[in-house]
Amino acid sequence: MIEILAFPAALLAIGAGDAPFRPGLPLDELPPGALRRVTFGDQDVLLAHTSRGLAAVDDRCPHMAAPLSIGELDGCVVACPLHSGRFDLATGEPVQMPTTGGLWPDGRYEPVWTPPGREDKPDPPGKKTEARRLTRVRRFRYYPVRVTDGVVEVAVPG
Repeated sequence: MIEILAFPAALLAIGAGDAPFRPGLPLDELPPGALRRVTFGDQDVLLAHTSRGLAAVDDRCPHMAAPLSIGELDGCVVACPLHSGRFDLATGEPVQMPTTGGLWPDGRYEPVWTPPGREDKPDPPGKKTEARRLTRVRRFRYYPVRVTDGVVEVAVPG
């Protein structure tokens, strides 16, 4: 039997608890360590076969909405291909802030990434700096997932 990743109940996507399960893709197209995008109408969902089971979240980085399905999966941590942020699918939390900096989910500010041994990059005044200081990295929102007759199904509102 395939494991389903347990996620924090508070991070269930709005409307997903009462949503019908819809077929996503055959389980054999999601081997261990794989990331796949499935689309339901205008909703793109990331299916991940993590080291702890299957997970379904929006196929958008919680930082700036890049598609995580073209990122990399290491255990339960998915890496964004755009700004190198890393996010834990088991907890919904960021584990490495994107290189552009911004706000952690709890509101702490993280400056723009600077290579080790170099002076911090300046944050010159302007709209980009203001936007970066107001960009909060969110936690994932999860969709219930199950496997029925060899098909991965996702509960997506709709």
